[in-house]
Amino acid sequence: MRHEDNQNIWLSKQSEFPFNCTDYGIVPTVLNTEAEVGQAMLEELYNTAKSKEGDINIALLGGRGAQELHRLLGELAKSNENDALLARLNVFTQDALAPLSMDNGFSFVRDFERILGDAFFKKVKSFTPMQTDTQDLESALVAYLTKLEELGGLDIFFIGHGPEANQASHLAYIKPFSGAKPQHLAGIIPISNSILEHHISKFKAGGSLVNTNDENECRSAAYILTLGPAAILQAKKIVQSVVDADSAPAKVQTYANVLNTQLSSNKDELLQQLNTNPGLWIRLHPNTKSFVLPNLGV
Repeated sequence: MRHEDNQNIWLSKQSEFPFNCTDYGIVPTVLNTEAEVGQAMLEELYNTAKSKEGDINIALLGGRGAQELHRLLGELAKSNENDALLARLNVFTQDALAPLSMDNGFSFVRDFERILGDAFFKKVKSFTPMQTDTQDLESALVAYLTKLEELGGLDIFFIGHGPEANQASHLAYIKPFSGAKPQHLAGIIPISNSILEHHISKFKAGGSLVNTNDENECRSAAYILTLGPAAILQAKKIVQSVVDADSAPAKVQTYANVLNTQLSSNKDELLQQLNTNPGLWIRLHPNTKSFVLPNLGV
């Protein structure tokens, strides 16, 4: 089903989605270094591999938040020791700028390839990015969601935390006041200059291989494709990492707001809180780990 809210397009299934309003809160795990955060994230993947049989479906986090995890996975792929685990992985991306050439250096796909390496992509069972180089973004997003559903949904949603104006935050790229509802699986959201600047600056800070043409094309992107609240809430486990408060100092306050905001017990009021500050959606998931560095001040 398609729902439009102030130019934001949201996709959901026809079946009713039960909305659990329980606030599970977040208890952040403070680790000393980014390398320790990456190792902790990898351990969560190992734990999932031990607890279930068959395929493991994961959504990769782009940008700075999971680069250490990706480096570790890339190192694992260079040997044969963990080939059995890698062969079980169905890997998805969780957001993207569009329209954008799939080979643009500011594409998460290119950044994943740079850090994870060729061996990783050869050894995983599948890799499914969001298509950003098509004239029919909506149909491409439906095809992406269909594949994710057919594989059984996400076992691990690796996720970050993005600062927004008025000390709010985005989750995946669910923007404040974008109209995201609990049943929405994915959305197509008009982009803002602030998002483009944040995206470009974090890619440059992370060492992405980019050039002027890539940057110009990136600045002409009109939309964000993002997984929605339903994809987050239906994931079996959420693993959050926040490692870049030094280069994005607004995260100190926006993350604190996610930790400390008193969520309303009234459903309508709660939905308004979530629309105002989508970073709060993570509080409604019963199985969440949040790995952070001391620079976040928690």
